[in-house]
Amino acid sequence: MAKWTFEPGHTAAEFRARHMMVTYVRGHFKDVHGSLEFDPESPRNSSVEVQIDVAKIWTGVKERDDHLRSADFLDVEHHPEITFKGNQVEIKGEHDYAVTGDLTIRGVTRQVRLDVSYLGEWETPWWEDGVNKGPKTRAGFVATTKINRQDFGVSWQDTMDRGGIVVGNEIDIAIDVEAILEDA
Repeated sequence: MAKWTFEPGHTAAEFRARHMMVTYVRGHFKDVHGSLEFDPESPRNSSVEVQIDVAKIWTGVKERDDHLRSADFLDVEHHPEITFKGNQVEIKGEHDYAVTGDLTIRGVTRQVRLDVSYLGEWETPWWEDGVNKGPKTRAGFVATTKINRQDFGVSWQDTMDRGGIVVGNEIDIAIDVEAILEDA
């Protein structure tokens, strides 16, 4: 099985949460690290591990980012990483899979299913210190899921008139991965 390493400069995790009952707030994490074992000829035997540095959350508003890092939400001081480890793969189509594994947020682990699309692979340049040391084989993947933040202890909330809430409980997550094939 081929081993791939995430290229952190071209990999990101994004989220979307309902805000004030009328819109969505989006944010993302860059510098996502991970690895996977994957062969497009036998995807059922694949596995993946992902680590996200929670302190690097970005929504575009410093005060909101600071609040999301606090104990009210992600509690970065005590839980600096979000992780996912999965190896249960169901083939859904020619390049589409469902990958089930353990997602850990705030020290709480729950089984989650990611819907994953394999975008293909390509021989590409590999630049180091301004010199092309390639080629390297890159592969692309997109994974999506929905979670209930309450399931992970992310429970801060405030209410509004007529029973409205400030932050929705359902969180949409998308992860874009560019992976580099490790040398044999």
